[in-house]
Amino acid sequence: MYQDERLPLILEELKKHQRITVEQICARFGVSRDTARRDLVKLEEQKVIIRTRGGAILPSAHQEVKGYHQRLETVSKEKKQIGEKAASFIHEGDRLILDTSTTVQALADFFPNVRCTIVTNSINLADLLSAKKHADIQLLGGKLEKKHRYLYGASVIERLRSYYVDKLFLGVVGISEHGLTIAHEEDGMVKRTMLQQAKQKIVLADHSKIGVTDYFKLADLSDIDVLITDRSPPYSFHQLLQQYGVELVITGEETEE
Repeated sequence: MYQDERLPLILEELKKHQRITVEQICARFGVSRDTARRDLVKLEEQKVIIRTRGGAILPSAHQEVKGYHQRLETVSKEKKQIGEKAASFIHEGDRLILDTSTTVQALADFFPNVRCTIVTNSINLADLLSAKKHADIQLLGGKLEKKHRYLYGASVIERLRSYYVDKLFLGVVGISEHGLTIAHEEDGMVKRTMLQQAKQKIVLADHSKIGVTDYFKLADLSDIDVLITDRSPPYSFHQLLQQYGVELVITGEETEE
């Protein structure tokens, strides 16, 4: 196989697994280490990879996070499946914190008719769940982030610290070996406090968020209890979850241990 034929295949492997090593290229394509290194040099010259010690990773995309209404218009089937699975974790008498992400909002469509208490800083969620007869809703007051439709700031964080709840449902922009990340620091600080106030921390993230590291780190993998997603993650990430005692729940499949 010629180099021009290998390069797109190496890129394809990178997109699947987020990183690749020289050894993996050698095994996959039956080439020497020197040939594998030359392939990576060529891809680096094309500015489509970043070389690392012993291999390569993809460069960060740094895509702008769309406004809340734009994101709601594109809530995927996967997010709805995640929301439905998350709703099955809610039981009579639960005290809950729900964050502002659209994946968490997908939960509202499947919210069970049980007596519960909900704490949130999401204007949209508070409005949607107000139709639930037995839901007692505490909307956290603070500064309004108009584009993304959430309340934030010192008053939100201070108020959050007054509540101790059974479960937190949390959305993220990225979840990787570096932990849980978000695009905006002010949102991240609120989410970080939410994590501190819940007994069980449940993260909702579709497959596109796995392996992604965004701007602001709000927590480590060891800080969460459950990850609900729509596809089985790469083996290496699955191993990390097991290492940190995170229960993996994949929609349509049995719970992974």
